[in-house]
Amino acid sequence: MLLACSDGSAKPDKPQKPRDATAAAVDADPNALEGAALYQTLCAHCHGANAKGYKADNAPSLINPTFLESASDDFIARSIAVGRPGTSMAAYSREVGGPLEGAAIARIVTWLRAQGGKPKPLGTVAATGDAQRGSVIYIRECLKCHGDASTRGTAVHLANAQFLALASDAFIRYAIVSGRPGTPMESFAQKLRAEEIDDIVAFVRGFAKPAAPPEHLPEPTGKEPLVLNPKGKPPVWKKLRSDPDSKVPRYVSVDEVKQALVEKRRLIIIDARPPSDWMRVHITGAVSIPYHDTTRLAEVPKDTWAIAYCACPHHLSGVVVDELIKRGHTKALVLDEGILEWHRRGYPVVAAPGVTPPPKEAPR
Repeated sequence: MLLACSDGSAKPDKPQKPRDATAAAVDADPNALEGAALYQTLCAHCHGANAKGYKADNAPSLINPTFLESASDDFIARSIAVGRPGTSMAAYSREVGGPLEGAAIARIVTWLRAQGGKPKPLGTVAATGDAQRGSVIYIRECLKCHGDASTRGTAVHLANAQFLALASDAFIRYAIVSGRPGTPMESFAQKLRAEEIDDIVAFVRGFAKPAAPPEHLPEPTGKEPLVLNPKGKPPVWKKLRSDPDSKVPRYVSVDEVKQALVEKRRLIIIDARPPSDWMRVHITGAVSIPYHDTTRLAEVPKDTWAIAYCACPHHLSGVVVDELIKRGHTKALVLDEGILEWHRRGYPVVAAPGVTPPPKEAPR
C-alpha cells in the first residue's frame, strides 16, 4: 500500500474511478432476489463470490466441507439473522433492523447448502471436560488464532457471545476434531486425545457470560441531516492512503476524521452497514446509507467531503464510495480502520444501552 499526502481542501490529482466490485449496490428490496443473487449482493463483499471466505476481515468460508457437515440450516439462518455483534458480521433480519425477511434468509441458506454437503449427526460431548485443563491446551494450540475474551485473533472469535449462543458443544468439538481443510485450522484428531478436546470445549464454553436482552437505538428515519457542521470549513487531510491500484487517495484515518470533528469541519459521515448495526452503535452524527440501499446518496452534495465507514473495514464502505464516484463525486473517502477501531479508541459514538467497545484485534 502506498501513502499519499493531500491537501484536504483540494480535489484528488486525477478523477477517481470506481473499483471492480463483486456485486453492485442495489436500491430495490433485496427480498425479491433469489438465493444466488442475494448472496452475491449482500454476502460476497466479505465472504467472496465463491463463498470460500477471507475476502474481508477474515470472514470465514461458508462452504468449507467440515463447516457444512456440522452446521445445521438453523445455525446458518440464525447466524445471518442476528449476526455477530462487535464484528463485521451484521444482523440481516428485518426483526432487528436488517434488510431481510425470513424467507430471503432461507434462500441464502439453501444456496449455500447446494454448494456442499448436508449436515451430519454430531453426537454429544462428554460432560467430564475440565475447563482448567482446557485453558492450558487452548493457550498452547488455539489462542494465537482465535484470541480470547479481551483480544480477537485472525480466526473465528470463539469468545463472541452470539457465536456461543448459537454454537453447540458438539459443533465446536467437530471443528476441533475435523479442522477446516484448506485453511490454517488443522484437524486435532491425531494431535490431541478425546478427553483433551473435551477439555478445550469446556474452556471455550466458559467464555459465555449471561447477557441482558439486546437493546437498540431507534431505527433510522431516512431524514437525518447529512452534513455535519454545515457552516464549517472543509477538512484539511494531512495524510491520505492511496488505493493500491489507481494510486488515488482513497482512505482517511480515524484520527484525522476525529480531528475534523473536533475542529467542527464541514463533512458527511456515512454508515454503510445494514441499519441493524447503526441501531446498535454508530459514529456521532453519522447517517445510515447502507451498501445494499444507496438511494439516499442522491442527496449527498458534491462540494462536501463524504466519509463512509463499515466494520470490514473497507469493503462495504468501499461499495458506497464507489457508488459516489460513479455519480461524479471527487470528495469521497473510506474510513481506513473502520468503526470498530473508532469505538475502541473511545472516539464519539451513539450506542445502545449495554453496548461496549469491541475487543482489541491482533495486528493485521
